[in-house]
This record gives sequence, structure tokens and C-alpha cells, in this order.
Amino acid sequence: MSFYDIYKEYSWEEIKDFIYTRRENDVIDILFKENLSVEDFATLLSPAAEKFLEDMAQKAHKITVMRFGKTIKLYAPLYLSNVCQNACTYCGFNVFHKIPRITLKKDEIEREAKAVADTGIKHILLLTGEAPNVATLEYLKGAVSICNKYFSSIGIEIYPLDINGYKELIDVGVDYLTIYQETYNRETYDKIHPKGKKKDFLWRLETPERGAIAGMRTVGIGALMGLEDFRVDEFFVGLHAKYLMKKYWKTHITVSFPRMRKAPGVKTPFVEISDKNLVQSMLAMRLFLHDVGIVISTREPANLRDNLIPLGVTQMSAGSKTEPGGYTLKEDENAEQFHIEDNRTVDEIINVIRSKGYDPVLKDWDRAFVIS
Repeated sequence: MSFYDIYKEYSWEEIKDFIYTRRENDVIDILFKENLSVEDFATLLSPAAEKFLEDMAQKAHKITVMRFGKTIKLYAPLYLSNVCQNACTYCGFNVFHKIPRITLKKDEIEREAKAVADTGIKHILLLTGEAPNVATLEYLKGAVSICNKYFSSIGIEIYPLDINGYKELIDVGVDYLTIYQETYNRETYDKIHPKGKKKDFLWRLETPERGAIAGMRTVGIGALMGLEDFRVDEFFVGLHAKYLMKKYWKTHITVSFPRMRKAPGVKTPFVEISDKNLVQSMLAMRLFLHDVGIVISTREPANLRDNLIPLGVTQMSAGSKTEPGGYTLKEDENAEQFHIEDNRTVDEIINVIRSKGYDPVLKDWDRAFVIS
């Protein structure tokens, strides 16, 4: 059994109809519950729930402090390559876009890694476009080996691998995987992925599970907000996270809420997603899944990120660059995957977190903890 078996039990249109027919009384009843059903979760994603965001926020804050304390883990992305074989209509790395294509060499990876590590951050997320013939498994293993010298925790956000592929990366030092489904609407998914391996909906849908089976310490999922109706997409994200948390209880599951941003050659967004939409999605997720990690990246503007800190966030990126070589090589910004909104330094973000009464966590894991 895989999550696909669960996914097939739910109709996109039926879930959408359920969400949009909820009433205020339905929401009020749920706010007094401790353990929510999937129907309750869907109700908290409804337009009717928008009037109760303050109540949801207070409850989300209490749950998060109880489960995670007043801590925010910081990480940084490091883009290794923007070469891609897919034609995703929402992405700056689209194979048909005329952008500088860059794949970092070993010495360049080392310079980038050292620059990030010098900020104090010890959690790095390695990213590539989806071009397995360029960013090969051996190339990735080499990059991880370099990063082992600078970081205590190494994550990947790359093209989907099979279980053995993930095991090979875990063996050299990778401990977490991030993979977004983009949208759980299969028809829309097919339209926005006209070319490339990423067109395979099922292969991608089951990727988080393969990572968990392989032994990833953390697996992160999410939908790209702006491709479809966010209320329905976030319902499926929550359903997916719940399944993974129950079946792979040894793996920590996180959920991200990335909104579409400007990128070379991309007209965005397809669907407008307001700050209120983002906040509602995050709060509903926390009330539904008390132990899920919630990640907010530098896609979001500084002021919004600051205000989200007490509302359930457990992890934030800082000082991010979204093009290969962005930290030290100063390559053309046209090589970036998307445009970031929060350009503050790591130190500036640390100071803001502390001003909110929270502790910034630069390191919370070490490979020495692993029992061989």
C-alpha cells in the first residue's frame, strides 16, 4: 500500500465542494476539538474559517510551543546546478528558457559551502534542476562529501530517485529530503508538466515514501501555492503528511507553503494567493497535525515572515540565493529558479527571531548521533 491508494479514495471536485459549503457553525464546533478528522481539516481550510483566524492562531501558537518550544531552526539552500530536462511552465529552470546554465565544479561547491557555513548555519539544502545526466548520483555524492566538512545536516531537493539511490546518498551524509508534488490535481499537473520525467505524476507522488523507506531522518513535502485552488491542494498535502507520519513514524515530516514568485520566462502566479490564504493554510495544518514541522522560506517578504514566527513555524531559510554560485560567484540573476523576497542577512534574521522571544537554532543534529 502507498499513499496513492489513499489519494484515489478522494475526488478533487468532491473535496472542493465540501470545503466551499462549510458554514461558520461548522468551524466553531471544530475549534474546541483537540484531535481533528480529515473533514475537520477541510473545514478549517474553507472560506467560512477565515473569520476565525485569530482563534486558530492562538491555538496554533499553544500547540507549537508545547510540541517544539520557542525555537526556529535555520537553514540555507545551496544550488548546485540549474540544468533541467523538464518544461515546467511555472519554473525559471524550464528547459526551453534561455538562461545561463551553470553546474558548479568541486572547487566552486567548496567556496559556496564555506560561505554559507561562515554565517553560522549548519543545515544546508542542496538543490539541482532535474537533469540526472548532469547532476549524476556520483556528482551529488561528491558534493555531499564536500559539504560534510562544513555542515552537521545535509538535505537534498533534487530529481526523484529510487530507494537505492536515496540509500547511497544517506550513506555519504544526507539526512533529509524535500520534494514538492507541486499540485495534487492530476489534470492540472499533466498540463503544467508538458515535457520531461517530471510529467510522471505517480513517480513523484510516491517519492517521499521512497525517501522514508530508505531511512531519511526528515522528509519535507508541499504544494506550490498559485498553481491550483490552494484550499484543495493543502487538503491533499495534509492528507499526505498524515499518512507519512503514521506509517513512517521514525521519520520527521515537514510541510512547506511555497508561493509562486517571479522567475525568468514565467508569468506568475496562475492563481492569486493572498497573505491571508497562506496564514490560513499554515494554521489549519498545525491544528490538524500537531507534530508536523512547518517551513517558511525566503520566498515570503520579511515583514510577513517575522509575523509568522509565533503562529506555528518551526523552520526558516535565511540569507538565501536561488542560483548556482549565488553566494560567491555572483552569477547573473537570470540563472535563478525564482526571485526571493526576504533579502536580509542571516544575522539580521537571527536578531528578529530573538526579538520575538524565540531561539534561533543553527545546529540541531550531528552525524555522531547515528548508531552504526
